Amino acid sequence: MESIPSFNSYIEKSVIDNWDCDALTDYKGVTLQYKDVARKIEKLHIMFENSGVQKGDKIAICGRNSASWAVAFLATLTYGAVAVPVQHEFTPDQIYNVVNHSEAKLLFVGDVVAKSVDATKMPNLEGVIYIPDYSLLVSRTDKLTFAREHLNELFGKKYPKAFRPNHVAYHREADPDELALINYTSGTTGFSKGVMLPYRALWGNLDMTIKMLGTHIPKRSNTVSILPMAHMYGMSFEFLFEFCHGCHIFFLTRVPSPAIIAQAFTDIKPAIIIAVPLVVEKIIRKKVFPKIQTHKMRLLMNMPVISKKVKQGICEEVMEAFGGNLYEVVVGGAPFNQEVESFLKSIDFPITVGYGATECAPIITYTDYSEFVPTSCGKPVIHMEVKIDSRDPENVPGELLARGTNVMLGYYKNEEATRQALDSDGWYHSGDLALMDSNGYVYIKGRIKNMLLGANGQNVYPEEIEDKLNSMTLVVESLIVQNGDKLVALIYPDYEEAKHLGFSKEDLRHVMEQNIIELNMLIPSYSKIATFRLMDEEFEKTPKKSIKRYLYKDAGL
Repeated sequence: MESIPSFNSYIEKSVIDNWDCDALTDYKGVTLQYKDVARKIEKLHIMFENSGVQKGDKIAICGRNSASWAVAFLATLTYGAVAVPVQHEFTPDQIYNVVNHSEAKLLFVGDVVAKSVDATKMPNLEGVIYIPDYSLLVSRTDKLTFAREHLNELFGKKYPKAFRPNHVAYHREADPDELALINYTSGTTGFSKGVMLPYRALWGNLDMTIKMLGTHIPKRSNTVSILPMAHMYGMSFEFLFEFCHGCHIFFLTRVPSPAIIAQAFTDIKPAIIIAVPLVVEKIIRKKVFPKIQTHKMRLLMNMPVISKKVKQGICEEVMEAFGGNLYEVVVGGAPFNQEVESFLKSIDFPITVGYGATECAPIITYTDYSEFVPTSCGKPVIHMEVKIDSRDPENVPGELLARGTNVMLGYYKNEEATRQALDSDGWYHSGDLALMDSNGYVYIKGRIKNMLLGANGQNVYPEEIEDKLNSMTLVVESLIVQNGDKLVALIYPDYEEAKHLGFSKEDLRHVMEQNIIELNMLIPSYSKIATFRLMDEEFEKTPKKSIKRYLYKDAGL
């Protein structure tokens, strides 16, 4: 294994180097400078130490993104404890399972979670700490109660004059394989596993991002955190890189609706945006497409001489919708709609698509927007190698395998699942079907588990059909399921737009019937859609906005 520096040393250096600069802001709320973050980290360290927390103990954190969440996480890591980020959207039972399974000693909870969880269901916890002000909601030891009640006094004794940069000294991992955090997956199959991520995996992602983006994103730039930090995609690329780079991070503490996100982009003017496809697609479909899908604009865009100017103007408009100060938008976490992707590439908008997995903390493939090839998800990043388990990787999809610095240690207390995911040569088996071209670009075709078997034994990839259907008239999102040997489209239509157009439910059905006819003309005969069903509500999703497919497998019956 290559020589890997301490990950915590990057946090330490950033805190010292950026001492008087803005660090973390709750959007439309309080701002913490790097020195404030350092002071709060130190106070939490004192509380951990005096309450008997040992290095290697597990500390769970469950709440919406906020500056205080970020501090609790950084304090856990830099103390040498093992962080257990928990999705705030988990049900109480899921939270209890994660906390109990991980053997967490302490649990930090946000304001919403605090009202829904019952500490008696987590008997091994020594305390529950309220994230907004680090007060104790539950304490089961006298040491913890004393430490919290006398925290300011203990801090004053330790630093009688002032807390200065030279006092900042964080835990140095003894070994790159030392466990840093356990991240519980929330995949589309419904079963959550505790992914054990060592410090080397965090460093591998950070080092890649510094080398690929660090030169393009000025230090102390504004950035915005939209994705849940309890998910590795949001944590690595909206938080850890930016913090170690000295950026000013804004947290959208509320549920990030498209309107809130759009306003935040305007106010914050982020230097980079890390997003799931849904965020980008909604902005483009609501703010951009209505303006350019007129007869006049289509004519202009098809005129060779004029189209370049027109596209330039549209690109500037789209840039403004994302704050106007972007280096690039990085999309990942779920398939990107190809209509939106090809439109953005056609106007030279700086967009790229990456691919990863929680098990790789998360990045596996990525390229800068200047080298991005449409429909791909980039090339294997530094510290990682990729191969496709196929007799002909360029033409026949096979399982994507990844190996390298970013790969997990295994699943916590689940040897069987670990054996299935990691082979004896260190390859991580992703469960995703992919192609790889001669230049090393990777193209994800779908999940192995999602693949359907056609009536004549052909492989049907539902994601490819859904992508085409989602671009059709009045379709918001869709899901292809199987009923016997027939394929059924579950469609959530744009009810708002249909109402605006004065369409009845029957009119909407006629539109969808036409969509299915058009769709079936675009796809092979073995993957044609037999019928469809209109859904009354949006599909349930994971925190990274992938549809929970397992909930709908019988919905086409």
